[in-house]
Amino acid sequence: MIFPLPFFVLISAGTGGNDSGTEIYLNRSGINSIELPRQKIQAATGSNLQVKFLNRGAPIHITISSANASMYTDFFHENLYVVDESVLNIPIYTDIQEGFFDLEIIAGYGGMKTTARVNVIFPLQKKPIILEESPIQPIARGRPHLLMVMMGIALIFYTAWLYTSLELLNIVSFIILIVGALYTWYRQR
Repeated sequence: MIFPLPFFVLISAGTGGNDSGTEIYLNRSGINSIELPRQKIQAATGSNLQVKFLNRGAPIHITISSANASMYTDFFHENLYVVDESVLNIPIYTDIQEGFFDLEIIAGYGGMKTTARVNVIFPLQKKPIILEESPIQPIARGRPHLLMVMMGIALIFYTAWLYTSLELLNIVSFIILIVGALYTWYRQR
């Protein structure tokens, strides 16, 4: 059984879930004024577009209609009497392509009229969390390791011993290597 349109379009104080919404101000800058949001109005497929009408003046009658929305929603036309605020939920079909439709809003019995474009997009999918694998080789961070510095110094002393044949340089290079290895060994514990 297909229900008439007013059952599909719900006016409520607010709902939770996967709804996308926008706020439209009425009577804020003048009598029967309609102020659309600066950002684009977007609705995800398979969700509800919540259009929240916030009245900043005397109670007002508004008419919301959409002549080109039949590809995206069952919504066609709604009359609202807004005292303070009202929420118009427009359900968006699930299996549709991206596109747009226009919402025509009339206030003051035809005195003010504006059109808001609603872009229908695919919902943002959460990216799966990929755990970072540990590298095969360690990643060098910060200053060079003390053992590497000691090995470089010992290499300089050893090379100097090869050219000069001073036994003291060979002993110093050997002691530097042993100190560097012992320091590294006991530092790990």
